[in-house]
Amino acid sequence: MDSISQLIASIGQKAKKASNSLRVASTSAKNNALVNIAKEIKKNQGAILDANNKDLLIAKNNNIDDALLDRLMLNEERLLGVIEGLEQIVSLDDPIGDVSELVKRPSGIEIGKMSVPLGVIGMIYESRPNVTIDAAALCIKSGNAVILRGGSEAINSNMAFYDCIKNGLINAGLDQNSVQLIEITDREAVIELVKASDYVDAIIPRGGKGLIKNVSNHARVPVIKHLDGVCHTYLDEDADPQKGIDIAFNGKTRRYGVCNATETLLVHKNFDNKALDQLIKLYFDKGVELRGCEVSQKLSNNILGATEEDWSEEYLAPILSIKMVNSVDEAISHIEKYGSSHTDAIVTENKAHSDKFLAEVDSSSVMVNASTGFADGFEYGLGAEIGISTGKFHVRGPVGLEGLTSQKYIIMGDGQTRP
Repeated sequence: MDSISQLIASIGQKAKKASNSLRVASTSAKNNALVNIAKEIKKNQGAILDANNKDLLIAKNNNIDDALLDRLMLNEERLLGVIEGLEQIVSLDDPIGDVSELVKRPSGIEIGKMSVPLGVIGMIYESRPNVTIDAAALCIKSGNAVILRGGSEAINSNMAFYDCIKNGLINAGLDQNSVQLIEITDREAVIELVKASDYVDAIIPRGGKGLIKNVSNHARVPVIKHLDGVCHTYLDEDADPQKGIDIAFNGKTRRYGVCNATETLLVHKNFDNKALDQLIKLYFDKGVELRGCEVSQKLSNNILGATEEDWSEEYLAPILSIKMVNSVDEAISHIEKYGSSHTDAIVTENKAHSDKFLAEVDSSSVMVNASTGFADGFEYGLGAEIGISTGKFHVRGPVGLEGLTSQKYIIMGDGQTRP
């Protein structure tokens, strides 16, 4: 315990020092670091994939489920995606130092707000090694130091990526401690990190319910939470049938182990019958297990009965719950009761219904005629995301550069004194 506490304190002290220099680093220096990291990934692609193969082998031997294996896996295509994310972050405007709302007061002083980094971010995540790069890149560009603590199942992959990050920072002339990876897998390190209020300014956990609950229960610093991804797609009575098929199928089957996958399909009782039959067949052909309400069970003998727990379940697997509803209001009520405020979509050609859905569904992303799979920082033009916040304070939805900043008031005077 003492050694872990000392380790986190040492890492925290280095991060605090690095953050003081990184917050005033030039945009060109930060961009150079990201370009260098991308070059390092290209150069060390073989070593990264070898490290990932070690993690995958261990995971398979430990009987980790397919959804987690998919999150863990790297290949050439995904590495290209990581590099593309870095390049997109380079192309984004640097928010640090931006001054907004500069107004002149009757006294003659001008008051405005300047964007500044949060400071030191503690990033705790599971399974996905690409988060190591995404989090590091977004924190570097936004002037924040970051302490990374990835899951034990991805330790080899994370360390391979971390080598690329360190070299990228050094070659750009930035403090290599701007990004640090906790290389021990002891869970006590997480507890110590979230209590390190002397060094850490915000914690971002990205993982399952157990991780989020553990972090929230022990944290002594603000937490930007990403809770469950219980995402809904609602097929309205006025939906275009083919759009309904395409969007609902993609939302569920594009990838099962992601937080933006559709977990519950809501269908208006007057949605096109032939289209619904075709959609159900597509799901079965894909190997998706369907669990439905009493009405939807009548659509096929292969649809199992849904329990009360199914409506609030984030499956992260080829399982989908289906509920037939009588109106857009009933769909919204279902989402309000069982949803997780992550992402919900409506498919409709009725503007009144889509406007109602947009106004009344209280989620971090609400979509019209688009797959829930688009709920992603890269797709939103953020370059990448450090997580998706389902809370309401400070930042909501995919957390990119702006979500990693705060504001301070700046006052410009010319000798004014207050009477």
